[in-house]
Amino acid sequence: MKEKTLLILAAGMGSRFGGLKQIEPVGPNGEFIIDYSIYDAKKAGFNKVVFVIKEEHYEIFKETIGNRIESHIKVEYVFQDNRLVPKEYQDKVSERKKPLGTAHAILCAKEKINEPFAIINADDFYGYDAIKKASDYLDNMRAGHYGMIAYLIKNTLSPSGTCSRGICYEMDNKLLKVVEHRVEKINNKIMAKSEATGEETELKENTPVSMNLLLFSKDFFNILEKYFHQFLESNKEDLSKKEYQIPTVLSNSMNYEEKIVDLMITDAKWYGITYQEDKEIIKDAFSKMIEEKTYPQNLWKD
Repeated sequence: MKEKTLLILAAGMGSRFGGLKQIEPVGPNGEFIIDYSIYDAKKAGFNKVVFVIKEEHYEIFKETIGNRIESHIKVEYVFQDNRLVPKEYQDKVSERKKPLGTAHAILCAKEKINEPFAIINADDFYGYDAIKKASDYLDNMRAGHYGMIAYLIKNTLSPSGTCSRGICYEMDNKLLKVVEHRVEKINNKIMAKSEATGEETELKENTPVSMNLLLFSKDFFNILEKYFHQFLESNKEDLSKKEYQIPTVLSNSMNYEEKIVDLMITDAKWYGITYQEDKEIIKDAFSKMIEEKTYPQNLWKD
């Protein structure tokens, strides 16, 4: 079993939820969604966790999730801030309230990761099957290949409203592209609206979608750095709003860097807190999983 890291993106503000949703208790002993992801990752063979957070959230992360898991797995913290932004663009980003995007968040962890790694969102529950598939893939990753664990759209919907999903297009288990849509179940139909064109389509229940469970070797940081400079230059007049996002870099990796992205499907059920109403749903789901012995009652009891 090789060294491998779980990179957890936790710098988002959670505006629709109305607070810092990454540390909303959902388990019987105050556990967060992140706790269960890390528990699954350790069980699957991950050796280290790196949190990408906003600097002002460091103390609360350290005092809660950090203190719980540090005796079980190696933990590192990095801050998503503007230190990687070259001087000539600093004045353009200084007024931003939101972070610079998910691809920038990964780039901020460059100095902490020297091994294959998986990325996940802090406020998404992925399930053990997905995490185990990710671990196995990283153990056997081939040069020139990255990976994605995709979900069936039917397993990722929020009953509380619309959600953003990246619809995956593939051929022979190789990712071709990811297209962002707003998705909602209406009258037992899964309807998707393209965020780029506004076109509406009905999706089949087994349509694969990305939940940002992506698998990379360390050389991905070089690609992130290269296209970050392009992003800054091409958006220099609107850097107060534009975001440097993973799908764009993933597309560039396939189209211009000769990278192959292997697509693997999980049957796992996704849970997440997009809206306030989702909190009770996910708490009930974890209660059921504990009853079924999927997780112990006290997750981190020695």
